[in-house]
Amino acid sequence: MRYATFEVDTPVGPLRRVGVVTGGGHLLDLNQGYAHVLADRVDRARARVLADAVVPPDLIALLAGGPVSEAAIAETLEALGPVAADPAAQSLLGGRLVYSADEVRLLSPLPRPASLRDCSAFEQHVKTATRDNVPPEWYEMPVYYKGNPESVVGTGTDIVVPPGVDRLDYELEYAVVIGRSGSDIAEEDAAGHIAGYTVFNDVSERRAQFKEIRAGLGPTKGKDTDGTNVLGPYLVTPDEWDPDKPHAMIARVAGEEWSRGSTDTIHYSVAQIVSHMSRRETLHVGDVIGTGTVGGGCGLELRRYPQPGDLVELEVEGLGVLGNRWVAQDGA
Repeated sequence: MRYATFEVDTPVGPLRRVGVVTGGGHLLDLNQGYAHVLADRVDRARARVLADAVVPPDLIALLAGGPVSEAAIAETLEALGPVAADPAAQSLLGGRLVYSADEVRLLSPLPRPASLRDCSAFEQHVKTATRDNVPPEWYEMPVYYKGNPESVVGTGTDIVVPPGVDRLDYELEYAVVIGRSGSDIAEEDAAGHIAGYTVFNDVSERRAQFKEIRAGLGPTKGKDTDGTNVLGPYLVTPDEWDPDKPHAMIARVAGEEWSRGSTDTIHYSVAQIVSHMSRRETLHVGDVIGTGTVGGGCGLELRRYPQPGDLVELEVEGLGVLGNRWVAQDGA
């Protein structure tokens, strides 16, 4: 299943919804769909209240519903059947059930994650970035930093290049989303805590980042300013995407392929990462965990950087494509 968070225009302004991608590439509004199914059994006011409680139009709240929400989603998809493929389908309660992709604006699947962490779990990336000076501690544990969940945006959002910045970089990654809370999670139990996976572009301002590193803390301004952590386009559930299998990872800048790697070159498994992060620390529903940049997956390694006007597209096979244009800030 592929979850999406999207906006639709209404007479009173944009409305945020949560849906799943149908076989025809359309988006089925899950909250509206479940209310439609319930309206055949209970009065419409109660159907709306129940739908908002069980299948809320917010992905973190929906994931927190656990098996109850999962069962309601399965019931909705089964009950609607072919209707889910019809972009003109209307709900019994009024309003749309299905939208075509060109009618909506995709947001980050989690517009405001519960938290944001990012690993550096691909050895080749670390080797290249450090010119083969990998600290021995890197081999002892999956190291990571904690980022700013307020800085998250989705596919299609412009990435602003501030005045004077000439090394605003992309990072080709994928991320894990936690779907069940827990602490001290054993590696063999990690899969049961994962809601799904998404493409992650950890946009990095390299000059600021390396100043911070030399000063002994960070990264902060090098990683976490507004609009510099990109997630999407979808959250793909584990039944459709296995991180332990090889998936191509590709970055294109202005239509030219700059980077190519594979998910199976990761040094630490997703299970090892989740287990380590949960040690004496609770992971919560909606936490996002980046696994790190694949080898060769950023401009730093290539010694060149996207420029204003360039469209940067990051693709992870099976997860989709993130596309964001680097745009000069006024005065840059």
